[in-house]
Amino acid sequence: MSKTARFIIALLLFTGTVSAQLTDLARVEYTYFPQSDSDNSFRRFRSFINVPVKLKEDVYLVPGFEYRNVNLKFEDVTPFSRKDLDRFQSFSFSLGYTQKLNDKWRLGAKIGSRITSNFTTETFSSSDVVHTGAVYFINDKTKDGLDKPWRLIIGGRYDTESGRPFPLPFVNYYREFHPDWSFTLGVPKSNIKRYFGKNREHIIQSFLSLDGFYANIQDNVEVNIPEGEFETAESISMTVALFGLGYEYCFTKHLVFYFYAGHTVINDIRLRDGDRNDVFTINDKNTFYGRSGIKFKL
Repeated sequence: MSKTARFIIALLLFTGTVSAQLTDLARVEYTYFPQSDSDNSFRRFRSFINVPVKLKEDVYLVPGFEYRNVNLKFEDVTPFSRKDLDRFQSFSFSLGYTQKLNDKWRLGAKIGSRITSNFTTETFSSSDVVHTGAVYFINDKTKDGLDKPWRLIIGGRYDTESGRPFPLPFVNYYREFHPDWSFTLGVPKSNIKRYFGKNREHIIQSFLSLDGFYANIQDNVEVNIPEGEFETAESISMTVALFGLGYEYCFTKHLVFYFYAGHTVINDIRLRDGDRNDVFTINDKNTFYGRSGIKFKL
């Protein structure tokens, strides 16, 4: 798949996570997917917490922290040393702000920094740090007693969710079109949900979603390219687009268990140079994907 095609799909899918991040206060999850035609695999543990602090009526400050631990299991023969490339970690610190602008719109803004690397040295450098930011506007009609509640989110964001640091716009539209059905159109996640149970505690959904990973490589890696020369890889990135089915069980209105299983349509794991140009493709074969966890939401 061409770079242009990968970018367009990443752009179209990107903004869906915004809706979840606006309502999720805490989450613990585990992701795993093997690589087709390979013994390689990807495993990730992720957790985060956001703590809203009320400043005054309809005005909140939201400090947050996120931790990710990524294990890349290399079994394939590669033209570079795999030493110190099996474990990556990231630590993210953010500060969000939200206030109601008028009867229709709410403003949200967020700035943060992410330290992401394989941490082969005892310290980190500026190359390990990625700054993030977002501005968005929310028109939420889900609690106004409408027959078909809806919510619209528009804005822009700079982050690494698409697999590399990049500014992207986002649009997210949610609507309940039946007492037991809803859909979300957006990027990076679109879905359609069916609710079951007396209190709608069981939820089944089909979805199209995007996942991503980016980290600096301390000490860099020399890659022997086919021409017999060497190129220096300074970072690693992953961009995954997938479709599948998901199940959620609501223990309470705010505490939810979830499990998603699907198959990728893009599975792009690459080493990149200092200008973030491709140096080596670790894997681009589509494969099974699974993710599960528990979240606490508003």
